[in-house]
Amino acid sequence: MKKIDVLIVGAGPIGLACGIEAEKNKLNYVILEKGTLVNSIYNYPVNMTFFSTSEKLEMGNIPFMSINKQPTRPEALEYYRRIAKHFDLKVSLYEEVKQLKKLDDGTFLIESSKETYLAEKVVLSTGFYDLPNKMNVPGEDLPKVTHYYKEPWPYIGQKVIVIGGGNSGVDVALETWRKGAEVTMVLKDESVDRTVKYWVLPDIENRIKEGSIKAYYNSSIKEIKEKEVVIETENGEETLENDYVLAMTGYKPNYELLNQLGVELTLDEKRRPCFDGKSQESNVPGLYLAGVVCGGLNTREFFIENTIVHAHAIFEDIMSKRKQVLK
Repeated sequence: MKKIDVLIVGAGPIGLACGIEAEKNKLNYVILEKGTLVNSIYNYPVNMTFFSTSEKLEMGNIPFMSINKQPTRPEALEYYRRIAKHFDLKVSLYEEVKQLKKLDDGTFLIESSKETYLAEKVVLSTGFYDLPNKMNVPGEDLPKVTHYYKEPWPYIGQKVIVIGGGNSGVDVALETWRKGAEVTMVLKDESVDRTVKYWVLPDIENRIKEGSIKAYYNSSIKEIKEKEVVIETENGEETLENDYVLAMTGYKPNYELLNQLGVELTLDEKRRPCFDGKSQESNVPGLYLAGVVCGGLNTREFFIENTIVHAHAIFEDIMSKRKQVLK
C-alpha cells in the first residue's frame, strides 16, 4: 500500500493544475488517469477549435503559444504534455480508480486497477466527457449510432442525422456536410443554441436557411432502425432514411465515484455535488472537487478557463489545515 498526502483523480487540465500546486507545496501526491494525458481533449474531434483563447487556458506561468486566436486540439495536447513534463508531474496513466472509501481515522483508501493507496486528502477532477447522455430510445445501441465524433471522412455520401444544436452538434453538422454527407439536424428547441461559437453561428443558420442542411426544430428521436430513424416533429411523426446517427447530446459527470464517498447532490435538475465555494471541499471532509465535475448535469457553467483557480483554492485550504494540525 502506497501512503501519500494527496491523490488526484483525473489528469485533465485541472488535474494537472492541481499537480502543479502539489509540487509547489512539496506534497507527496499522485495523479491517476484511466486514459491518456488530458484524455478528454484527446477524444475531442480531430479538427476542433477551442472557444477560449490560448491565454485563458494557460497554467503555471507557462505561455500557451497558438498560431490563431483560438487554439486547436493538437496545440492543446502539446501544451499540456509540456506542462506535465516541465513540472515533472507524478502522473500514472491508464490507471483507473475502482473504489474510494473513507476510513474511520479520516484518511482515504483508494483501489485502482494497478495499486492500493492510503491518502490524507483526495481531489476529484474527473470532468464529464466519459459518460454521454443517453436518449433512451429503441435502437440507440445500433452500431451506426455514436455519441462521439472524430472526423468527417466515414460519412462521405451518407445520410447523417445529427442530434443536438450546441457547439458539438453544429460543428459536426457543418464538417460532415462540407465533406459530402447529406445532413439532417434534430433539435429539441426552436433554434440552434444561441451560445454556439459566434463565428460559427451565422454559418449554420445560413446553411439551414438555404436548405443545404435540413433542420427539425422542437423535435426528438422516437426510434432508430437499421436504415431509418423515426422522429417526433411539431407536425407529427416522420420517418427518415438514414445511414448514421451522431448524437451530440452532451455528457455527465461520474456520479459513481461521488456516490462511493457519500457526496451529497442538489435536489434540482442540475444534480450538482455539494462543495464549499471558497475551498472546493465537498460535504465529505478531506475530499475536494475541481473542474467541470462541480457543475453536475449543468455542463455549460464550468470550463477550463474558469476552473483553473480551483487548484490554488484547494491546496491553500489543504496547507492551511496541515499547519493547524502542526500547531
